[in-house]
Amino acid sequence: MKQKPVQEYQATERVDKALRIHGSIARDLGIAIVTGHYPPGHILSSEVNFAQQNNISRTAYREAIRILAAKGLVESKPKTGTRITDPSRWHMLDPDVLAWTFEGEPTQSFIDDLFELRMVIEPAAAELAARRRNGQQLAQMGHALEEMARHGLATAAGQAADQSFHSTLLSATRNASLISLASSIGAAVRWTTIYKQRKRKLPRDPVPDHRVLFDAIADADPAAARAAMVRLIELALEDIGLSI
Repeated sequence: MKQKPVQEYQATERVDKALRIHGSIARDLGIAIVTGHYPPGHILSSEVNFAQQNNISRTAYREAIRILAAKGLVESKPKTGTRITDPSRWHMLDPDVLAWTFEGEPTQSFIDDLFELRMVIEPAAAELAARRRNGQQLAQMGHALEEMARHGLATAAGQAADQSFHSTLLSATRNASLISLASSIGAAVRWTTIYKQRKRKLPRDPVPDHRVLFDAIADADPAAARAAMVRLIELALEDIGLSI
């Protein structure tokens, strides 16, 4: 197999390093914004000053700001600089924004809003999935359940299986709008799971409740699937209350 010239490898390494740098800057600034370190209306350091203070390129900082702007966290205007936007403009369901929020101590109202959203979306999705799922999706959900039971939700592998279970359920609805929410719902499930065991072991094993939901979907019982999902979300919220 023909190898790449050394110059190409070096160029690729430089690009990868640049991507890591501006991604890291975006993450650090994103956490500072959503946790309130930089309040709405605050103007960030200029591109030149930030680059000099942190010994990075202006390009890396500029790319980081573009990431944050795409998520609604900042806006940049000529002469006035880069300003932190009002939280009403933040893309709160963006997986990165969710992750950054849970890096700090999310407010109770944020937790309540997130679970309220899940309660609006997921029971209806479970009902549709019970009507429309196919054999392959059932097999994927069943495998995810096995992985959750084998690894436990305190592990990265178990959390990934939990996300797979919920994203496959959304896929089983065959509703394009619901399916588009898979990454957001998956991130919400993952980070609330991590959050509720950040100070103590999970107060209960949620796998049996997932199995009840799976059985209802496998039995093509929409009402039972909806009820099982409602119970699953209620218990998860109770777990967070115990954790707090």
